[in-house]
Amino acid sequence: MSHQEVDSLQKAPWFGTLLEWTETIVMAIALVAIVFTFFCRVITVDGSSMEPTYHNGDRVLATNLLGAPAQGDVVIVINALEEPIIKRVVATEGQTVDFDPQLGEVTVDGEVVSGSAFGIEDGITFVPDLPGQVLEFPQTVPEGCFFVLGDNRGNSTDSRFQTVGMVDCRNVLGTVFFNLYPFSKLGFTGDI
Repeated sequence: MSHQEVDSLQKAPWFGTLLEWTETIVMAIALVAIVFTFFCRVITVDGSSMEPTYHNGDRVLATNLLGAPAQGDVVIVINALEEPIIKRVVATEGQTVDFDPQLGEVTVDGEVVSGSAFGIEDGITFVPDLPGQVLEFPQTVPEGCFFVLGDNRGNSTDSRFQTVGMVDCRNVLGTVFFNLYPFSKLGFTGDI
């Protein structure tokens, strides 16, 4: 293309509009990439361990900018199993976790924490009868760690199991703060 042809293209009214749109799209893509790289991540729920709160295929946003997770927060944990897992923080460092088999509930520092405190059914929280695969309770959560459980207590590999155990805070990718999909749940979680 000759220099004269380029000049005539640049003088065309649609060419300026095309450049503006291209610049806007490139900037938007760059902004989205920065946000999702440094500030939050889209996580797709894999499995049924957080039902009824989250189902397989649900999508959420998680960030590590909300400060340390607190009891009741839903977090994304890495380096516990092969894939990242989504679980609920039940106890934080220094707290003692145990289970009341008569009530079917977890206790934290001797106080019963019923399932309804997390929006799930009461009386469904037990230590599985799998000798050698589960931790011995009571357990005190070490410094810099969390004790996490799935909301689907009967079908969740979580801190009760030796494979997960107490979760080091450095392995918490982020706290879930926004539900993306399904659209019927679109919006901020109740924890914000």
